[in-house]
Amino acid sequence: MANNKKKNLTCAFCGRPADMSEALIPSATTDTYICAECVDNIHNLLVEYRTNSGDKSLNSLKDSETDLTKVPKPAEISAFLDKYVIGQDAAKRYLSVAVYNHYKRIAQHGDGDDVDVEKSNIILVGPTGTGKTLLARTIAKLLDVPFAIVDATVLTEAGYVGEDVESLLVRLLQASDYDVAKAERGIVFIDEIDKIARKSDNPSITRDVSGEGVQQGLLKLLEGSVVNVPPQGGRKHPEQKMIPVDTKNILFICGGAFDGIEQKIAHRLNTRVVGYSTDPTKQRVEREHYLNFVAPQDLKSFGLIPEIIGRLPVLTHLEHLDRNALRRILTEPNNAIVRQYDKLFRMDGVKLTFDDDALDLVVDKAIEYKLGARGLRSIVETIMIDAMFELPSTDIKEFTVTAKYALDQLRKANFETIAASNNEN
Repeated sequence: MANNKKKNLTCAFCGRPADMSEALIPSATTDTYICAECVDNIHNLLVEYRTNSGDKSLNSLKDSETDLTKVPKPAEISAFLDKYVIGQDAAKRYLSVAVYNHYKRIAQHGDGDDVDVEKSNIILVGPTGTGKTLLARTIAKLLDVPFAIVDATVLTEAGYVGEDVESLLVRLLQASDYDVAKAERGIVFIDEIDKIARKSDNPSITRDVSGEGVQQGLLKLLEGSVVNVPPQGGRKHPEQKMIPVDTKNILFICGGAFDGIEQKIAHRLNTRVVGYSTDPTKQRVEREHYLNFVAPQDLKSFGLIPEIIGRLPVLTHLEHLDRNALRRILTEPNNAIVRQYDKLFRMDGVKLTFDDDALDLVVDKAIEYKLGARGLRSIVETIMIDAMFELPSTDIKEFTVTAKYALDQLRKANFETIAASNNEN
């Protein structure tokens, strides 16, 4: 019974449960507790107060400052991304600058300057399988600030079945071990942002609870405000005390495929008056290059409300992956698909080799069925499944994947029929 009572104890300041805290410190007079994390936060606030008021006695203990000499420069961040992501140079430059500026925003805190640098939230537009989420995950490996990747598809307007927008910050709190001060200078990547586009420009008598309603809820997070976050997430624990989180210094990076936005761009670029025109800016653009000309008005036409577009001032795109890029993805990055399977086979004492013709076949199939970079893994997995099943039980020490073997395995698994039907759907 005593153990159950201990588990139900919470911090009187932030509501953090006992099992999520390093320690709960009891009050000397009342049955009230404060967690170790809140004690650290109070100490940091006291240090900041004494620093601003002229008392430097605890200044050396202040850990909220950022040493810009130790922060990776944009070129260094981009070079790190190059090790894992092929191409997408424009997106890498935007992300690298945004992350570096985010550090500088943190460093400017308390510098006494009247100029307040506003954060530049980013929105990435690109087809599925071009590396939006991979870019975010790769940056997470480099950063020393809390980083969380969340999915917008589960969000609904407050009061309806699904996740509230405040639940996005729960993942960030978890990444920072519920250190609120640390979470308030973190980065959140919101994936599938296009899935909350409003369903129609026309007003409706029914509520768009997973579209425009979610966008309205995200406004306060993106711009910067104090948000009450449920420490355990969701509404399953209505008795829990909320944790206030200030989102002013949290950088938001949004990504989405925006399938069909090329039609919006094409309509805008190719609109002409009656008659002849020699203006080169009015000439028609090839379909695969439409995303180069994506603009905020295209996002509005797709279904994002103007208010949320204004809070995502940096707009960039990811290119369609051509044959050469897909071929490089198979072998060049640090986490290349071929290297992953080579490692798996080496753990069984087998040397794995892919013929160039076999790799070309994999790329051709990914292009034929429009599977993108994500489809490369599924194709190779289909080819290697029998070998991974049989070889660990044999004495074979070398195995070579040829184009003929790869094609036979794909046909055996009815890959072409399945991929073709999925592509039609």
